Amino acid sequence: MSLRMMCHDAFAQNEYVNHHEQIHSGEQLYACSQCSKCFLSRKDLNIHINIHTNKYMCPECDKCFRSRYDLERHRRIHSGEKPFACGVCSKRFTTAACLVRHSRLHTGEKPYKCPMCDKAFNESCRVNSHMKVHTGYKPFTCSLCDSSFSIASNLHRHLRDAHSIERPMSHLSEKV
Repeated sequence: MSLRMMCHDAFAQNEYVNHHEQIHSGEQLYACSQCSKCFLSRKDLNIHINIHTNKYMCPECDKCFRSRYDLERHRRIHSGEKPFACGVCSKRFTTAACLVRHSRLHTGEKPYKCPMCDKAFNESCRVNSHMKVHTGYKPFTCSLCDSSFSIASNLHRHLRDAHSIERPMSHLSEKV
C-alpha cells in the first residue's frame, strides 16, 4: 500500500515527507511508556519525556514543556512580556519567530513555495495546508449537504453562506 493510501498528510518539502514516511515504514520507533507516542530517535523520545517528568513545568498553570526554552517562551503568556519589536510599526511579539512572520507582511516576502504549482506563502504551515488542494483530502464535511472542505474555516463559511447558519457568538463582533 502506498503512503498516499495510508495517510492523507501532505508536506511541502521532501525532507518532511521522508521523515514522515519512516513512521509508516515499520522502522524501529521509540515509544513513550507514558503516552505511547512514537519517535524516530532515542534523543527525540528523551526530549519528549521531559513533559511527563515535570522538569519544565509552568508554576502558574502547571503545563509541562519539553525544554527550558519552551517553558520560558510559554511564561511570556502569563507575564505579558513581548521583547521583540517590529522596526516598521513597533508592534511587539513574544518570540523572534512571530516577529519574522509579521515582518513578511510589511515586505511581502513569501519564501515558502508550493512544489506542485506557482503559489507562494509567508508561512510554511500555509504551504502544508495548501497541499491538501493537490491531494484532494477534504476531512470537513457539511452535515446538511454533500459538500466537503480541506480546512474547517471553509466549512464554516459554507454553512454561513449556503445554509444561512451563523457562527456561534458572531453577534459579539458586531459594532455597537
